[in-house]
Amino acid sequence: MTDATRLHDPGFHGFASDNCASVHPEVLAAIALANEGHQDSYGDDVYTARLQQIFRRHFGDTAEAYPVFNGTGANIVGLQSMTDRWDSVICATSSHLNTDECGAAEKVAGIKLLTLEAPGGKLTAESLAVQAWGWDNQHRASPRVVSITQTTELGTCYTPDEIARICERAHDYGMKVHIDGARLANAAATLGTGFRSFTTDVGVDVISFGGTKNGLLFGEVIVVLNPDAVRGMLHLRKASMQLASKMRYVSVQFGALLEGDLWRRNAQHANAMARRLADGVRDLPGLEIARPVEANAVFARLPAVVSRRLQARFHFYTWDEATGEVRWMTAFDTTEADVDAFVAVIAGELRAT
Repeated sequence: MTDATRLHDPGFHGFASDNCASVHPEVLAAIALANEGHQDSYGDDVYTARLQQIFRRHFGDTAEAYPVFNGTGANIVGLQSMTDRWDSVICATSSHLNTDECGAAEKVAGIKLLTLEAPGGKLTAESLAVQAWGWDNQHRASPRVVSITQTTELGTCYTPDEIARICERAHDYGMKVHIDGARLANAAATLGTGFRSFTTDVGVDVISFGGTKNGLLFGEVIVVLNPDAVRGMLHLRKASMQLASKMRYVSVQFGALLEGDLWRRNAQHANAMARRLADGVRDLPGLEIARPVEANAVFARLPAVVSRRLQARFHFYTWDEATGEVRWMTAFDTTEADVDAFVAVIAGELRAT
């Protein structure tokens, strides 16, 4: 199926990214509801005011919510608010912050990234020592923040204890902790908890909370859990071009997602479809599941010629050309029929090799 054909096929579901998914009907309905009459601009609307209460219910009484346009914006504004110009941020080499944001941390925020190899995509408290040094060295960008991704770029999920140990060690160093939470809902669904158990309750300072990958049209929220960890948030959001004039259309989406259990339903379904996909292909000759399936990502290795034939019909990404590893992502709107059809085609292509 060509890209042009996909454009005219509303039933087409690929496995490239949860960013490719549609908008959940309940979110669209909320946007339509907010599209009545006038509301004050730049966040002085009733939906953004309500959003503060919603986020405090999920994250605690000190939580402050700052809606922004996208995930890179949330990361950059959040990290800017936690650092000075001479500071640096420790993150995994594989992190989205390091590999997929076009150098925004360096170019826009002026933040040096200090990377660490992270098996399975996860930093450990012990690994921080490799980069956590040199605060009094004028020749070195001072490590000030540890940024982790939940769930990680490799589809793995930090446990609350793992994050607690990172927070304790980072705070012992005098550092702060940031979570890139583009898939935070998927992590909560995996862990079977709410958000607090692996964020507020274990010492996380700031979160980039994702909505786009979990059924929203657009928008993310910077959630400040520790007000003492940030400064200048309002000014930085504006200066970084992340302040929406019609903010009600961002805020009302998060209201629809978080006031009830839509966030959990969407994430649980996406995760379940990934498990179904992994189970469906696990025993196919010539295919290997490459990494643990802990959320809504499936990494597999298969012959490159098979991947190319599959990619002519289904959209997904090759993760590692050298090893033949690919990544398949599921979303809230991935159906069992989508998964089963994909599995059947994979099996057929492997037999034809």
